[in-house]
Amino acid sequence: MIPVTKTFLPPQDDYQAILEKAWNTGWLTNRGILVKELETKLNVYLGTQHILATANGTLSLQIAIKALGLKGEVITTPFSYVATTSSIFWEGCIPVFVDIHPEYLTIDESKIEDAITDKTTAILATHVFGNPCHVEAIDKIAKKYNLKVIYDGAHAFGVTYKGQSIFNYGDVSTCSFHATKLFHTGEGGALFSQNTKLYEKLFDYHNFGHHGQEDIKGLGTNAKMSELQAAMGLALLPNMAKILDTRINCVEIYNNILKGSNVKALKIREGTQWNYSYYPIVFETETQLLESKKVLNENNVFPRRYFYPSLNKLPYVTKQEVCVSESISKRILCLPLYVGLKKADITAICNIVRL
Repeated sequence: MIPVTKTFLPPQDDYQAILEKAWNTGWLTNRGILVKELETKLNVYLGTQHILATANGTLSLQIAIKALGLKGEVITTPFSYVATTSSIFWEGCIPVFVDIHPEYLTIDESKIEDAITDKTTAILATHVFGNPCHVEAIDKIAKKYNLKVIYDGAHAFGVTYKGQSIFNYGDVSTCSFHATKLFHTGEGGALFSQNTKLYEKLFDYHNFGHHGQEDIKGLGTNAKMSELQAAMGLALLPNMAKILDTRINCVEIYNNILKGSNVKALKIREGTQWNYSYYPIVFETETQLLESKKVLNENNVFPRRYFYPSLNKLPYVTKQEVCVSESISKRILCLPLYVGLKKADITAICNIVRL
């Protein structure tokens, strides 16, 4: 079977050697030495200032919304994983959808201002498939209307834009370290902020509201990463060069074979050092997608319809019309991409897609 992705597992001996530190201390959670070591190494690797490791990426989004004190309406994208929208709704805010750019697939910055009302408090945008939003335009709009900015960077580990980590943009950025992601800790995630005071607030929120062992400053939740998760991240981090090299090679093979076909690849924003996290293709029609998917499944290949349906179709949100997102979501398919995927398999996949 060829799935859409496979979790990269570091050598088991490497993981066990790191995990032994937790065994020796008996300290498995509440920010042990492994979590702190992982945060330090990730700050260096990513070029960030403040990182907070969390139990998962969804909690990171919820904490960001809570820490920024958001109320009312939050402008967001309809083309993302459901957690982007559900986190807004979960925190008592109203998601207001702005359509996406037809090539970059990120929120269309030219349509944001038309969606702003006196109830708008923030913009929560996704770097879709690791492709950066137009961060300069969004920053300009946010300053003009005094809005907060959160970036859902679940797919954006290691991405840089104009020489800066993509996580250095916005008031808060988040990432997912889920097992399906480029870098993972099994389950996990992270919060990033350039603002030291805001980082401290995020820290308190992720730790039950504790500020120190005995002082509880306010409301909080439990979003702490465990030592077991951190050990996986520490074991995997030295393998990132290998992971990236093999994925780049796979993407180049896909690009070469599918060049000139009736499907379009993702257009990466200028100035971006991409991370090759996914390989999405857009068909001309949904019928073509469904036909290709059927034949691929019959040949034991299982791509996935990321992201379908468009999030404005969720049962708990007010219905809003976003024509581009609805159209793309019906016609986009993520093809298999992972370390160990063979050239012969990619060729076979492409031959089916090109039919």
